[in-house]
Amino acid sequence: MRAEIAVATVSGKAYYLLVSELKRRGLNFLSLKPTDRAPLNVKVVITTAEERPLITHPNILIFQEEADPTEVIDKAVRILEGKQGYGRVVVGVDPGRTFGVAVVGDGTVLEAVNCASLRETVDTVSKALDGLQAKIQQVKIGDGDPQHTKRLLDQLDRTLPKGVMIEMVHEAGTSRIIRETTHRRELRDAMSAVKIAERSGRVYPRGKQDEAHRRKG
Repeated sequence: MRAEIAVATVSGKAYYLLVSELKRRGLNFLSLKPTDRAPLNVKVVITTAEERPLITHPNILIFQEEADPTEVIDKAVRILEGKQGYGRVVVGVDPGRTFGVAVVGDGTVLEAVNCASLRETVDTVSKALDGLQAKIQQVKIGDGDPQHTKRLLDQLDRTLPKGVMIEMVHEAGTSRIIRETTHRRELRDAMSAVKIAERSGRVYPRGKQDEAHRRKG
């Protein structure tokens, strides 16, 4: 598959941050110098503010070196899909010793990663929802590990905006499917999260932490 995203910069820091995020998501990309002409198949070029005047292309995104690269990559993905935003964004989470996280926009898997800790998982979910414009935002959490699931629910209920819907999903069968189709162990949790995002669940009542606090008071 030909790359539709180009990274055009001679800044070592900017290049490293952008390429690391692109590789983490499994997105194909092309490396260019700002003075290079982008091939016709390239639909979006990412560069720095200083190098922007050197580039001629209809879709140019500016990356600030002190910023989180996830936001500009999110914008690039939306451009490739011809969208300014999504109707529905779902984040699926497979809790456990390693947390799988999958971000799905209007049925398309945008990202599928593993997180090593509860804090990293909450941060990843929050950044995904903050960076993607959508009319409906949902988080679906698998119920296969009750202890980790409860801790994650508590943290997300505190952290996420009230408009985000949280659902509990029965994940029976997802691990078996992934074991049969995925040979690399490090991919299994992330792929299980994709399956969880695709399933219907039961709504988790938001504000439970507030209620518990009021009862204690």
